[in-house]
Parts: sequence; C-alpha cells; structure tokens
Amino acid sequence: MAVNEQLASQVHSLTHHALGTRIVLTVFGDQFCDLLQSSMDLIDGFEDRLTVNRDQSEVMDVNHAAGQGARVVSPSTYDLIKMAVHYSRENFGFNALIGPLVKLWKIGFQGANVPADRDIQERLQLIDPFQVELDDTRRSVYLRQAGMELDLGGIAKGYIADQVRAFWEAHGVTAGIINLGGNLVMVGSSPRRADGQWNIGVQDPQLHRGENMEIVRQPACSAVTSGIYERFLIKDGHRYHHLIDPRTGYPLKTDLSSVTVFTDQSVLGEIEAKRLFFNGRPIPGWLHRPGNRAAVFIHNDEHVENVGI
Repeated sequence: MAVNEQLASQVHSLTHHALGTRIVLTVFGDQFCDLLQSSMDLIDGFEDRLTVNRDQSEVMDVNHAAGQGARVVSPSTYDLIKMAVHYSRENFGFNALIGPLVKLWKIGFQGANVPADRDIQERLQLIDPFQVELDDTRRSVYLRQAGMELDLGGIAKGYIADQVRAFWEAHGVTAGIINLGGNLVMVGSSPRRADGQWNIGVQDPQLHRGENMEIVRQPACSAVTSGIYERFLIKDGHRYHHLIDPRTGYPLKTDLSSVTVFTDQSVLGEIEAKRLFFNGRPIPGWLHRPGNRAAVFIHNDEHVENVGI
C-alpha cells in the first residue's frame, strides 16, 4: 500500500458541540464532504434520546417514572440501556445508576463537597443495577425505587461513535476520524501512511489536552481513555477526584492517573477502559478477549505501563 497523497489532501472537517463536549468529524475524500452534517444530525438525534442534561428525553422519561412504572423506549435506546445494565451488574466499577451519588459529591460542578457518610450510605441504596427491570418484548425499562436514575454518559459516546462509523462505512468512506471529545474512532486506512495505520496520541495527564505522553500506531480502531486528572476537589488538604467507586460511594483509591484502551468497537472501549482503571493494573488474559487490542496505563508518578504495544 502506498501513501495516497491525493486522498490525504482532500481533508474535510466539521466541528460541533454536543454530548457535553467538542466533536470533530474528519473525512478524507471530496465526495464524502456532505456526510459530515448528516453525521452531526445523527449525533444530535442520539443525544435527544439519551441525554440526562435536559428534562425531556427517553432516558429521563424512565428516570421520572422511577418507583412508579415502566416506560417504553426506542430500540436503540433499549439496547444501550440493556448493555449498560449488564455491565453494571458485573460490579467491576462501571455503574449506569451512579447518578444519585455523583450528584451528592458534585465534583467538577458548583457546590462540590465531601458528603456525610450517612448520606453516602443512603445513596448507595439507589444505585443497585439489579433494581432495574427490563422487558425485551415491550422494550420497557422500570427503575423499582423512587430516586433511582439511569445515566448512560459512561457508555453513550462510544455507542454513538460506533453508529457514526457504521453510517460512514455504509456510504463508502475509506478513511476518517471520529473524535467525540477525545473518544476516538479511526475509520478505514490512513492515507498518510503506506501501511494504512493511524498515529494515535495518548494524553499526558500532567499537561494540557492534546499534549501527548506517547504515540501509539494502530490500524482502524477505537481509542478511549478513563482518567481522574481533569476534575477534582481539594478539601482540608485532601484531593478527591470525580470517579466515584459504586462499591464504596467514595472516590476510587488508585495509583493510576489514566488508562487508554484500543479496541475494535468504541462502546467496548468505554467499558474496558473503566474495567482496567478500576482494577488498577493489567488484567491477565485481557488481550485475548475478543475486540481488545492494547492498553496504556499512566500512573500518578508518570510511570507508563503498556499492554500489547
């Protein structure tokens, strides 16, 4: 394979704000330019159904009905909720019901505080993923206790990125980059390298966004990072980061600053980045699981540990 200079020069990008972040979509090839706006519309449609940052959405309909009754949602929303609940029940750290605890701490938002332990224990009763009833036939979701909340923010970007990639591939895109606020999907073969692989930067947690600790070279894949370096609260000399451990109700105790995973699917990357981060170290056999490619662990002392690289 040779470097495709003509395709590499036909770069088209569109920037948009959605999903609470800055989105940049890039395609190579003049004939695909019109797909960019359609892709942004696709993203906006998913946000309209999945967001919990507005009073009205399919997920908020489920939340408003907590303790009262089931709510029917669209097929894509149901599939994503079902996936999120499944992984939440594995109890490794990811929990799509953790909203009541996050709102109690408010780390990264106005009113951030260290809650009383009794309040934390009360909220822990509201984040049990086994208290979610799913009906595959009706595509309905029921949160059994009043006060429970679904929040798909920890998995939605990956799911949406995968949907955009599928949309592009259906329209013949041979090279492109989907960037949902640092959640990356590299589509097709890079026209800038003879081997078709992509250069993907791993963020240095101590520096500004875009300043990399290392560069990883991979064929088409997804790159997702979980980290604790962007939002935190300092109280009485103690530093509390925003990643709450649903098993304790307190910020996760860890020596890690971030974990970046490279996977076939972006939604898988969302899950696996959190799995590895909460584990605190590489998991034996992780590379042999379908869809997992590589991982980069960055410790608080800036020690870097690579898996599969």
